[in-house]
Order: sequence, then structure tokens, then C-alpha cells
Amino acid sequence: MTQYVKIPKERVGVIIGPKGETKKLIEDKTACQLEIDSESGKIDITCEEDPLKEFRVLETIKAIGRGFNPEKALELLDDEMLMLEVIDLSDVATTPKELQRIKGRIIGRNGRTRELAETLINVKISVYGKTVSILGHPEQNTIIRTAIRMLLDGATHGAVYKFLEKKHQELLKSQLDSVDFY
Repeated sequence: MTQYVKIPKERVGVIIGPKGETKKLIEDKTACQLEIDSESGKIDITCEEDPLKEFRVLETIKAIGRGFNPEKALELLDDEMLMLEVIDLSDVATTPKELQRIKGRIIGRNGRTRELAETLINVKISVYGKTVSILGHPEQNTIIRTAIRMLLDGATHGAVYKFLEKKHQELLKSQLDSVDFY
């Protein structure tokens, strides 16, 4: 079976990588074949053996297409609990100026908001084009989605930071609770 995905043309080179290294790495790691049309941005993914691998490769390529660097996106192939989530900002922003403002709120001054969210919740965030994308485990993605929604709804950065701190503490507590001490 073959899956296909279309990505922005300016991201095709990133998927191919220097001297085709990224494409080759994906193919070697998954035993899947990638057929890339540089003109249209269409990528065909064929995995003879494992349809689940095909889905993971598709998600990895989507992640690179949404602005993640290959090293971060390739983690999708190693951790089956890691999920890519893409939030379309064009539903919220009706003008290019409004889109810039919203993206600026998510990134924060000098990248502080994005960096704090990534560090506290242990996710990766990419703001690219008209989307914001998250790479994390389901519980982490839910937290970040809520924080982004708060920013989109006009919450102050301070309130969002407080929310993220609280969730960070809850995640730490749940990790400690799941460890058995004998």
C-alpha cells in the first residue's frame, strides 16, 4: 500500500537532506521507499512489510513539512507514543496581520513562551506558516493545546506560565507516583 503527503515546496530539500542523507536515513530505518516530487511537494511512501511504519513515516514527513528539523521529527520513528498534532491558526486569524500577532503570542518575546512550554512540558513546538505543531505524548499535547488556546483567547502570558508550571508539577508527581520504590 502507498500513502502520500503533500508538503510545502520549500521543505522538500529538508526531507531530502544534504546529499540525500535524510531521505536515505528514513528509508534505511523503516524499510520504506520515499518517492519525492520536488516540483509539487508530493511524497509517496511505500512500506511493503509494515503498514504501521507507513503511518509513522507519514507523520515524520508531515512534521518536517510543518517546520520541525529532521532530528526532532525522526523521534516519531523511535517512540510509538510520540504524536504529531497540527493546529490550524487560519481558523482564528482572519488577516495576515492578525496571524502574525497570534504567532508572536505563541512564540513570545525572544522565543521565551515557546521555550518555556517546551521545557516545562517536555514537548517540541514549531510555528510555521499558518500552523502551530506539537510533538509530544498525548497528555503533554493536551496541556500544550490548552495553553495555546488560552493565548488565542487572550489570556496573559503570566496566566499561561502559571498554568504550565502547575501542569509541570502534576506531570512530575504522576511520574513519581508511577515509580515503585522497593
